[in-house]
Amino acid sequence: MLKNNIEVDVKVKCIEAATTQAKLAEKVGTTPSYVNRLIKKKDGIVNNTFLQMLEKLGYDVELTYVKREI
Repeated sequence: MLKNNIEVDVKVKCIEAATTQAKLAEKVGTTPSYVNRLIKKKDGIVNNTFLQMLEKLGYDVELTYVKREI
């Protein structure tokens, strides 16, 4: 089980950074529509097969976000 809602987290982190998905896409080197599609995608950003493999090995997946000092 994935204990994070990565899609919501990306939106929240954009708000905290006072940026938009379009600006994020530019920084990543992709299109705003691709970023939006990843965030809205039913399967989410993390690959379901990856999650299933770890679940079968007895693990839940939980991501931790640590703000880097710039």
